[in-house]
Amino acid sequence: MAKLQMSLKARALKYLSAREHSRFELSRKLARYAQEGDDIEALLDNLEAAKLLSEARFSESLIHRRANRFGNSRILSELQSHGIEADALADIKSDLAESEVARALEVWRKKFNSPPVDPTERAKQIRFLQQRGFSLTSIQRAMRHAGESSD
Repeated sequence: MAKLQMSLKARALKYLSAREHSRFELSRKLARYAQEGDDIEALLDNLEAAKLLSEARFSESLIHRRANRFGNSRILSELQSHGIEADALADIKSDLAESEVARALEVWRKKFNSPPVDPTERAKQIRFLQQRGFSLTSIQRAMRHAGESSD
């Protein structure tokens, strides 16, 4: 018995029901299944018009999932790789900048929870936070705050 072929719209709705997707990401996923005569861009336009696909909602969802573990540069890089436009990234960057020190401090506490005892340990902790995408300024402020609160 032949397997029924799912339409592009049904496939798009299936993806969107699982989680938010960016337009670029959904387009890439649907392109694998497009047949001759299928217009992916028109389908995406219809989904946006019906408010089923939203770049703002996708950005908010990704930030919510990543903010408690990663710094601004890592989050912004991921958003950029998903095709979010530069003007939207600028707005997001200014919103994230306000909380980066607090988020860096929280990530540092979960991993280390004690101030470094020597320069080697300090470098290790700084590298860990930098790999998570936190800026050096935010890391230094967070570690200074952590050192003050532990005394």
